[in-house]
Amino acid sequence: MQIKEVIQHLETFAPSAYAEDFDNVGLLVGNQNTNVTGILVTLDTLESVIDEAIKNDCNLIVSFHPIVFKGIKKFNGTTYVERVVMEAIKHDIAIFAIHTALDNAINGVNYMMCEQLGLLNRKILIPQGGNIKKLTTFVPEAEADNLRTKLFEAGAGSIGNYDNCSFSVKGTGTFKASENANPSIGEIGKIHYEKETQIQITYPKHNESKILKALFENHSYEEVAYEITTLENKNQHIGMGMIGELPEAIDELKFLTHLKKVFKTGCVRHSVLLGKPIKKVAVLGGSGSFAIKNAQRAGADIFITADLKYHQFYEAEGKLILADIGHYESEQYTKNLIVTYLRKKISNFAIILSDKNTNPIQYI
Repeated sequence: MQIKEVIQHLETFAPSAYAEDFDNVGLLVGNQNTNVTGILVTLDTLESVIDEAIKNDCNLIVSFHPIVFKGIKKFNGTTYVERVVMEAIKHDIAIFAIHTALDNAINGVNYMMCEQLGLLNRKILIPQGGNIKKLTTFVPEAEADNLRTKLFEAGAGSIGNYDNCSFSVKGTGTFKASENANPSIGEIGKIHYEKETQIQITYPKHNESKILKALFENHSYEEVAYEITTLENKNQHIGMGMIGELPEAIDELKFLTHLKKVFKTGCVRHSVLLGKPIKKVAVLGGSGSFAIKNAQRAGADIFITADLKYHQFYEAEGKLILADIGHYESEQYTKNLIVTYLRKKISNFAIILSDKNTNPIQYI
């Protein structure tokens, strides 16, 4: 198996098309055509993780966080980022980062947080916009059913909890083929009138290349007329954070104690307690202060995230509890999720869960 085949599995799991614009996901180091000897899955790629990969004969590291986030102008080993990249190249180790692609996946980072807390009735907290597309094309009536089916098979026609979605209307198309054309219908130099079906069909943007391939391969016209637009609809299956409910309401102090135990954190920093039980819980792994208002609007009793600053705790405004469990702690189960997924898809070589604790923050 080559690295690009592993990447295909990861792209199915968490398409990089849904990563945030500021992020740096994908194959950061290495050649995608290299044969894989083993995969090491980690939260962060540090020098100790490179050593671990060498020891276990793994030439592909799948890392949650990207080791290269900004441009590197020099490679002289003065920073840990430069040393990691240099060692990876020296030992022919590829590094793939999945980061916010997995943050935004419905079965990703926040799914794992919900799993640890046993939350029910889960929904995406901030559904992502701009990733549902619509294809409009025109096809001879006799070809419409086949083309529609082929587009569905390529991944078109899905929106929210529905699939095989499309809209069709019949009309008459006209065209005149020039002397350089090779028309499948009509004659060169004569205006042709064709009974056509206009097909409109939605699709998730990460499937666009497959859908256009299906369009061109199953359309008889030499020149295929089509239009692609972006819908305003939010994608309820893609986005940041999740919100769910506990099976039963629990005292807020007991819940915070439980939270500390589940996420194995040295402390839980939280806003003022409100004197009411916890039932509805919002989570967002990593730095999630931007979602405080979203958690409030969703009716959460508590919002669990990381990296909250002093003044941001005031934003609770007596409407919910803000709980900061630590960046590493909120994402720690992510590597287990990736390993479980890859082991289901690939069984012919080792997929190893890194045993390195890469948390840079220590507690006393």
